[in-house]
Amino acid sequence: MKTSAVAAGPATGSGPVGNDRLFAAGEYAGYHNHLDAYGPLAAHLSGPGLIGELEVSGLTGRGGAAFPVWQKMAAVASSRTAGAVVVGNGAEGEPLSFKDNMLLQHAPHLVLDGLLAAAGAVRASRLYLYSQEPGLAPVRRALTERTDAGKVRLVPAPDTFVAGEASAVLNAIRTGTAVPVDRTQRLSETGLHGRPTLVHNVETLAHIGLIARFGAAWFRTAGTARDPGTRLISVSGDVPAATVLEVPGDVPVENVLRAAQADPDTLSAVLAGGYHGQWAAPSGARLSAAGPERQTIRPGAGVLFALGRQHCGLAATADVVNYLASQSARQCGPCRFGLPALADAWDQLAAGHGGPRLLRELQRLGLLTAGRGACHHPDGTVRMAASALEFFAEDVRLHLAGGCNRQEGTP
Repeated sequence: MKTSAVAAGPATGSGPVGNDRLFAAGEYAGYHNHLDAYGPLAAHLSGPGLIGELEVSGLTGRGGAAFPVWQKMAAVASSRTAGAVVVGNGAEGEPLSFKDNMLLQHAPHLVLDGLLAAAGAVRASRLYLYSQEPGLAPVRRALTERTDAGKVRLVPAPDTFVAGEASAVLNAIRTGTAVPVDRTQRLSETGLHGRPTLVHNVETLAHIGLIARFGAAWFRTAGTARDPGTRLISVSGDVPAATVLEVPGDVPVENVLRAAQADPDTLSAVLAGGYHGQWAAPSGARLSAAGPERQTIRPGAGVLFALGRQHCGLAATADVVNYLASQSARQCGPCRFGLPALADAWDQLAAGHGGPRLLRELQRLGLLTAGRGACHHPDGTVRMAASALEFFAEDVRLHLAGGCNRQEGTP
């Protein structure tokens, strides 16, 4: 695996120049390199000032939902309950995503800066950083290099898909078990131990650390008015090498693929956003948090998986659905019964079995499964599968008739 972002240029007095921002301190940056690149956090915006600046910046969450960052922060800050909690979520259970681990490896101090800035804005008394052990190790080293992050507690995350869901994160911190909890109240009102709780993806925190220093106007010098700033994208599949790219908001998918040294003309599709994302064409669309619009794809968890023309998109989708069925928390009917049934039906479709009635069965199972789970895992699975039925419609027709126009299996 490689990353082009680690070779970023230095920062200026008004912030890093260009799109390479999050890795401006260099590879495996220690605290001195971090300070040389970005300057101290001491003069950062804080409290309501930071929340207002985040609103102007247009920063959205980089963990998948793309919710306006300032709104979550303002909700926690306005809570009447004292002792707010801030959690940095670096669990990254998504199999196609490795950007968060890359960020923790090379820029742990920037993530800690964002965690501290967010904590100051919501007057938090408890701070946590949650990740798998490879991500915690560099943060543990970073904590020994600074004196302002003594309250940060590190919590290990298991390598499971649902471990990064917000309620699963809090459940892991509280009980050691990383499974989602069916919630009726918002985390901003009653989260960990009944306290107002702010959970942000670690990349989101890194951007907060930069905006706290350099402001909203600087942040908006990258991207577009509707999708400002930059984001990290994990690119894998039929590309020369898996890579992490820092790209501007509202970027054409084709540009990202070419930056990863891939030829869009050799690809049949891309899976954008991860296993809960959607299938789309390798050219003609843009990655933007401002969607959904025609020719706009949400970046989701910051994933772009390239599928070569030699591979069968339905077989690839069946593999994903089977994995997602195996990764459920098995706490509710949609996960215990709906997802396995959906996986079996997709196996039949990929194998060219089942006949015309199979399509109706896939649609029926989707309706029975979505919107009824204890968390969003069934919904995301059904949404991705539905996008495959639409995007690979011609392949579906061939498979229902017992054929396939692809010669090779999935990558």
